[in-house]
Order: sequence, then structure tokens, then C-alpha cells
Amino acid sequence: MANQIRYDLLTQQALRGVVRSVLADAAKKGLPGDHHFFITFDTHADGVKMSERLRAQYPEEMTVILQHQFWDLTVSDVGFDVGLSFGGITERLGIPFDAITAFVDPSVPFGLEFAEVVEGQDAQAPANAQDKPNKKKRFPSAAPNGVAPEKPVAPPPPAPALTAVPDPKPDKPLGGGEVVRLDRFRKK
Repeated sequence: MANQIRYDLLTQQALRGVVRSVLADAAKKGLPGDHHFFITFDTHADGVKMSERLRAQYPEEMTVILQHQFWDLTVSDVGFDVGLSFGGITERLGIPFDAITAFVDPSVPFGLEFAEVVEGQDAQAPANAQDKPNKKKRFPSAAPNGVAPEKPVAPPPPAPALTAVPDPKPDKPLGGGEVVRLDRFRKK
């Protein structure tokens, strides 16, 4: 149905705006408290700027950590640039927001994972194997439990459902957040 509101794409844009706002604030004021970010991105996405040395080392995805040793963080409407050191070699990365596959701030815990959806495809219908999609975008589908990934986070299968991690309760230890489905709060 071509005349449907694409809430999945609108949600994607809104949550990418959250990532953009958080990074812009960090660029202006630095990271507050214990906040730090694990950002996983597709190294071959359009607009990614990185050295061929790093691209060869990370042929599909790469996770960068913005915590203690990063510099010259600049944020635009479409992405961000940052200076990092890899094995003692300084690099400048340019990462479009559309290339991000996961964003995690393990200090709170808060996180987003983005899976691919196809524009023009019905939000509930899976892509037909013989269809050639015109344009794919990353879609926020779930929040991790706050545990920082040791390896790059692989995008989950496309799913239109959005879930959120609630704030940790004082009587619960940090590290294992409960995932709450937003569907639970809808009227039936």
C-alpha cells in the first residue's frame, strides 16, 4: 500500500536525530560524567571516509569508542568526523549517520541497533528475494541490554517493532537491562 504512513522510516529519522544531538553536544561540551559511546558502522556504506588500511582490517563493520582518546569531533546534519588512534597511528574517520548499525552508551545503559529496511516496501511485508530494492536505510529495531559489544554488532533481521531499555532501578545491579516492548502500552 503506497498510501501508508511509514512510521518505521519516521522513527529511524527521529532516533538518528538523537544520535546526532548527543554527538553534537559531546563535540561542544565534551562527554559528561561516565558517558561514552560505542558506535558500530558499515565500512562500505556511501560516504564513509577511512583509510584503506582500516577498511582492509574491517571489511564489513567497525566499532569505534568515543571515550578518552578522541579529538576534533565535528557533527553535521548528515554525519560526523572524528580523530582516533589505531595501533599508534592517528586516523580521521568520516561516518554518515545512515552508515551506523549500532549506538551504545553503556554508562546508562542506552543503545540502538539499526537494521536495513527498503524504502517503498510495505513495512510489514518482507522483501521479495527477486525484487531489486531501490534504496535501503538502517532502521532502529531494538536496544541492547547496555553491555558494550566486544565485536562489531551485526544488524538483526529487519523488524519494524521498536523496543526501549528503561532506566536501571536502584535495587537492580547495572549491566542487564530489561527490554520493554512499546506495543505493551497500546490500547487494544
